[in-house]
Amino acid sequence: MNNNNFEENNTQATFLKGSAWMTFGSIASRILGALYIIPWYAWMGDYGNIANALTARSYNIYSIFILISTAGIPGAIAKQVAKYNAINEYGVGRKLFKKGLTLMIIFGIVSAAIMYFASPILASNGSHSDPSQIAVMRSLAYAILIIPILSILRGYFQGYADMMPSAVSQFIEQLARVIWMLATAYIIMQVQHGSYVKAVIQSNFAAAVGAFFGILVLLAFMWRRKWQLDELVENSNNAVSVSTTDLFIEIIEQAIPFIIIDAGIQFFYLVDQYTFHPMIAQVVSISSDKIESWYALFALNANKLIMIIISLASAMAVTTIPLLSAAHAQRNYRSIAKQISNTLDLFLFIMIPSSFGMAAIAKPLYTIFYGSDPLGSDVLYLSAFTAITLGLFTVLMAIMQGLSENRLAIRYLIIGLVLKLILQYPAILVFKIYGPLISTNLGMLAIIFLAIKHLDVSYDFNLSRTSRRFIGVTIFSVIMFISVVAVNFLAGKILSPDHRTTAMILVVIAVFVGVAVYGFLSVKTGLFQKVFGERADRILNKLHLD
Repeated sequence: MNNNNFEENNTQATFLKGSAWMTFGSIASRILGALYIIPWYAWMGDYGNIANALTARSYNIYSIFILISTAGIPGAIAKQVAKYNAINEYGVGRKLFKKGLTLMIIFGIVSAAIMYFASPILASNGSHSDPSQIAVMRSLAYAILIIPILSILRGYFQGYADMMPSAVSQFIEQLARVIWMLATAYIIMQVQHGSYVKAVIQSNFAAAVGAFFGILVLLAFMWRRKWQLDELVENSNNAVSVSTTDLFIEIIEQAIPFIIIDAGIQFFYLVDQYTFHPMIAQVVSISSDKIESWYALFALNANKLIMIIISLASAMAVTTIPLLSAAHAQRNYRSIAKQISNTLDLFLFIMIPSSFGMAAIAKPLYTIFYGSDPLGSDVLYLSAFTAITLGLFTVLMAIMQGLSENRLAIRYLIIGLVLKLILQYPAILVFKIYGPLISTNLGMLAIIFLAIKHLDVSYDFNLSRTSRRFIGVTIFSVIMFISVVAVNFLAGKILSPDHRTTAMILVVIAVFVGVAVYGFLSVKTGLFQKVFGERADRILNKLHLD
């Protein structure tokens, strides 16, 4: 019994440590990816929203191609390396990595070529092909050549439950990308007074620049840890013999579901990309440029901000797959149930207040990044709540992948997508610009319900405990939301939310109040201690709150 408790505490500690590193990498890179938009958007002048629409459309396609070019192999590699490491077969894991690297190079070349030459077809906005969109899309093809290599290097480290290299490389990748974007945008738009399309092209090419620096960071980590990894390989059991053909088959079998599942959110975005323009044109009588501007409001402007908090879920997802895979390989169902509960508890504890908090400060937050815009603020308000469903989808799909429930996860995703497609036009007809967000939420909620029901029945995790914590977290988040809205309202009498400087002060005050209220309630009721376990005491000691 004591041994079981030790293993459970050790697993939870590994999960929390991994989540902490991946959260750092994700949040830091997302914040960088959001902050750059302030000067970048300003330098675009009157073309801000149109430039963002170009970026959003190209990035949706690019994201799909990145998943295809990596073929889900990094996630599959992480899962399979963790599986073999759990039974002391480190040599097989290294062999998997080397074979996967070969596949990455091939897939990267093929996928980059397809995206480059198929851009004229893919650049349709639902009504016509845009030459500017074609050029912007082609600028991203270069990144697809090298990002697969970056991804598999991260996957290998994650298979060892070592999340620090991935987190650091993620931050450096984004830093290099942002520096290139801002430098080229400033030169083209402010110095040369050139075309905003050329600036967007260079901003997209920055993805390749960032990936190059990310690879350099991971190679440095690999070099520093080479002796440790070599020692583990040398001391492997070597009882499992896997042929090259079997390794390739195993990688591909695991990879295909990863492509489909990891692209889940992007599939929802693609529905919006190809249907919003023609559908909204039937509902309201406005110009094509105005429709593109509306599309940018939710597809990129709001989306870029909510991705900061969704990245919290992504960090937990990346961490939980190898841990669940290892427990599944050892048939440790007690550990599986424990990990599912811990993952969902941590997600709810962080994600719900983050989303409620962002909704509460939607107006000043939008002003800081894009300038004052009542419609944009309203779209961000609804998007902030949408982040909860998108984040929970991400975590639940990761749990199912870690448990080799890939087919079922794909089936649930298809059901959600079909529901999204069915509801898209009615939602746009009734809710106009908010319609795509409404249909996305309803589709995601269907997937979430099916996934939780399956996990409860099949693995008997502590759903009643998670439900109690969900209620507690939601109540505390609502109290925090009301407090922040009240403070914003009162402070707004003195500080205008329509100007960047005063909006920034409002956001700082609101964040301080929100963290203080939610933190006080969760610590005083013991919820914080229950979610974080033994680490809670150390955190509270450091903050002198014990």
